[in-house]
Amino acid sequence: MSTIIKKGFRNVKTEVKTAFGRKISSTKWLKRHLNDPFVALAKQEGYRSRAAFKLLEIVKQNTEFKTAKNIIDVGCAPGGWLQVLKQNTKAHIYGVDLQPIEDVDGVKFFQGDFQDVKFFDYLTNELKDLKFDAILSDMAASSSGDRETDHLRSVALVEMVMEFVKTHLAEGGLMLAKLLKGREEQKLVEELRSMFKAIKRIKPEASYDDSPEFYILCKEYKA
Repeated sequence: MSTIIKKGFRNVKTEVKTAFGRKISSTKWLKRHLNDPFVALAKQEGYRSRAAFKLLEIVKQNTEFKTAKNIIDVGCAPGGWLQVLKQNTKAHIYGVDLQPIEDVDGVKFFQGDFQDVKFFDYLTNELKDLKFDAILSDMAASSSGDRETDHLRSVALVEMVMEFVKTHLAEGGLMLAKLLKGREEQKLVEELRSMFKAIKRIKPEASYDDSPEFYILCKEYKA
């Protein structure tokens, strides 16, 4: 039994009819979304997205978050992860995203494209010598419809986070990043092993079973 979803929380299924102009794939996505207990629970608990429960599970299982003084969330829109961090840590929290977000009390937000070199340099300059105890990324590229292409794009995003880590993660700090399964996965993990003492793959309960996504939790950064 889920520690988050209680028995009987959502046992009434919503049916979705295929409408004119709507693809069958879109109808299936909408049906799953409407019947997703995490979507309903996020609305009930005031979280901005169901993804909040992915981080909530990880935070509760890793005590390092409670002792962190500075945390940054890259790819933070719409802000669900920021909400979780505010509620479950005492850290100073920063967020970065291409899209604007509604303010989260006490969070410093930077709007810009993390993949753009100019913005990346701007962000680094703005943060100056600030060191983070945790650098998080739930970034994902728009789906291409091809799993291999999407995997390679997710690898590229993690690699950018790794570059950011080299400048802004404190010694002994942690990195959490989303990755899609694929052929470059093991190579990327080996690179991370050269940077961190401990690596763990995590598939949160709120991740769909048929999704290739998982999270890499990297601990004890070797600055």
